[in-house]
Amino acid sequence: MARGGKAFKVVAKGVAVVASAAAVIERRRRAAMAAEFAGAPVTGTEIESGAGVEAAAIAAVAGPLPAPRAETAPVPPALPGTAGEPGPAPVPGPAPHAAFGREPHLGRPATPAEAVPWGLRVAAESTWRLLLLGAALYVVFMVVDMLRLVAFAVLASLLISALLEPTVSWLRRHGVPRSLAAGGVFMSGLAGIGLVGWFVVWQVTTNLSTVTTKVQAGVDQLRDWLITGPLHLTQQQITDFANQITKAISTNTEQITSASLTGAQIAVEVLTAVLLAFFTTFFFLYDGERIWNWALRGLPRHSRYAMAGAGPKAWATLTAYVRGTVCVAFIDAVCIGIGIELLGVPMALPLAVIIFLGAFVPLVGALVTGTVAVLIALVTEGPFTALMVLVVLVAVQQIEGHVLQPLILGRAVRVHPLGVVLGVAAGSIIGGIGGAIVAVPLIAVTNTVVTHLRRRNEAGQAVFTALEAAREAAGRTAATAPQTPAP
Repeated sequence: MARGGKAFKVVAKGVAVVASAAAVIERRRRAAMAAEFAGAPVTGTEIESGAGVEAAAIAAVAGPLPAPRAETAPVPPALPGTAGEPGPAPVPGPAPHAAFGREPHLGRPATPAEAVPWGLRVAAESTWRLLLLGAALYVVFMVVDMLRLVAFAVLASLLISALLEPTVSWLRRHGVPRSLAAGGVFMSGLAGIGLVGWFVVWQVTTNLSTVTTKVQAGVDQLRDWLITGPLHLTQQQITDFANQITKAISTNTEQITSASLTGAQIAVEVLTAVLLAFFTTFFFLYDGERIWNWALRGLPRHSRYAMAGAGPKAWATLTAYVRGTVCVAFIDAVCIGIGIELLGVPMALPLAVIIFLGAFVPLVGALVTGTVAVLIALVTEGPFTALMVLVVLVAVQQIEGHVLQPLILGRAVRVHPLGVVLGVAAGSIIGGIGGAIVAVPLIAVTNTVVTHLRRRNEAGQAVFTALEAAREAAGRTAATAPQTPAP
């Protein structure tokens, strides 16, 4: 947080310096133009302060200017019967560049701005607007980074609320009071999460001794392979390597201790974020409609109607995404868990739960968390079993990407797979695991809102065009209708 605050202060100071320099350059330019207009020098004090620049410019422009020269076109000879008739009026020539005191020239633009190509002017104006937008987004990201606990807690509560809110709405439609429906669904969700955590811990503690024995046997087999295999290492070389690892650990005790302290701090922050997310989730379920109406009242008046229509569509997209993702993650976990169990890898059920949680990151989450199963299979059952587990993971991922994702999420979340991959990568870079989880729903909701606003603008433009056409048709009809004389 301190590092983010320092970076924010540095950016603010840089922006202030750039703005001051731009203001000084603008004042000097205007002073130089005023001096050129008036033909009189301008003092340095006037340049810095800007005093008298506008007055000098106005006086220079409003002063006497040379009269424009008029070039008369050649008068044709008078035709018979047209004597005494005036000839054509003189054609005035191009006025000199009064603002710059230059003689007119057919190939010279009237102003310096007109000499710049149109494409370059458009590119320049688009560039500074993009730079300004990028600076604003950077400031927003800095603020979110400083408040990342609150941001991730709110985003997580939105995802959980999107999963539980349809059940709350169903209970309320069937006459259950709002507080009872929200509280019951919230407590049921907490109980489900607690049961899953208890089941994982129970399975790990039950199979820990077996896994430890198999890991020790796997390490022994690896040592034997290093000695008798193609590497032909000696027992002394393996012992020296183990001693080097022990020495490295002992010499970096301070770094390891600081890392453990950082891990403890992260654990405290995660616990705080979890509690805040639970608290926020309950109020989203209990009073979500009022919170949304309060947020709408904070928008400008001309934007409330557009966002009032975009909000329900965005919420429907988020709900469909969360429910579809849970369904896809469940199918992935069941298929991979069955494959691991058939291959004889220990702790198949806890590994399936870990894969289920990792599948909330689309396309790559289940594959990344499935590497844990590959490592356990490698140290307990051997390379062949580990290779078979990897084949199962890749096969399930192919089924997810080509069948499950288009079938379950295709209609609700219209995001290209390339956008999903790039969004997950950008989210993981910016916010780590939490950023990778919320990147795709954020992209889906943004796509829905932008599409709704664009269609709304197109519909409004179509209505305006139809009204204008009807008004013009009524005007033409009134103009061509015969006038009925008054009695």
